[in-house]
This record gives sequence, structure tokens and C-alpha cells, in this order.
Amino acid sequence: MNMNLNDWTLVCRVEDIPVLGSRRVERARGMDVAVFRNDAGQVFALLDRCPHKGGPLSQGIVFGTRVACPLHNWSIGLDDGCAQAPDEGCTPRFSVRVEDGAVYLSAVELASVAVDVVAPVAGPARRMAVVTR
Repeated sequence: MNMNLNDWTLVCRVEDIPVLGSRRVERARGMDVAVFRNDAGQVFALLDRCPHKGGPLSQGIVFGTRVACPLHNWSIGLDDGCAQAPDEGCTPRFSVRVEDGAVYLSAVELASVAVDVVAPVAGPARRMAVVTR
């Protein structure tokens, strides 16, 4: 594989990703990216956010080429980021390269894809009222 290293960012080694698990990659802007490895040794990357309610996909269970969201068990395709029918919606995916056991993500995509997506707030979100007397 011939890669221009300026186009790719080294994020980890394949063995750093648990089989049937994931690891999170922090970005300078935007939500983290979840990098997954299945039991066939394939590596995938998605925005760490379920398209349903924003659940952290990095905490989901990987099976085949899918991950189950830990919040509501939506099945999300690791290759396309889309929910399995009858559920609908997709989360952004990121291009992955594996070379000599090293995992690279597209530098352009890391800097530009879904950088405006905000992480969901856990628990009841209430605005504090300012009390004036």
C-alpha cells in the first residue's frame, strides 16, 4: 500500500483495539471518533455518536460488521454508519488505512467531518433560572 503520510494520521496499532471492541480517538475539534475491530481483524471508524439519541458507539458491542448502541441497542453498520431497518439514520464514517499493523485515519476527514456535532448531555438537562429579588 502506497500512502502519502501527510494525508493520513496514525492513531494506534491494530493490537491496541480490542477484538470485538473499540478505542476512542480525540480530535482537536468535534466529537471523538470510535475505531472498531471485529473478529475477522477488520478495522472501521465512525463518529462516536449513535444517530438515534447520541449514544457512545465506542461502548457498544461489536458483532460481525455492526455495533450495537449501548443505549437502545440500535444496530449500526461499521462500514457505512447506518442503522439497520426498521431504524433509520446514519452517523459519519471515517476512512481507515491499515499498514504494517498501524491504523491511520484520513487527516482531512478528522479535521473536517462532523466537527460541528455536539455531544449529547447525559441526565436531565435543566437550565438554572436566575432568581432576582
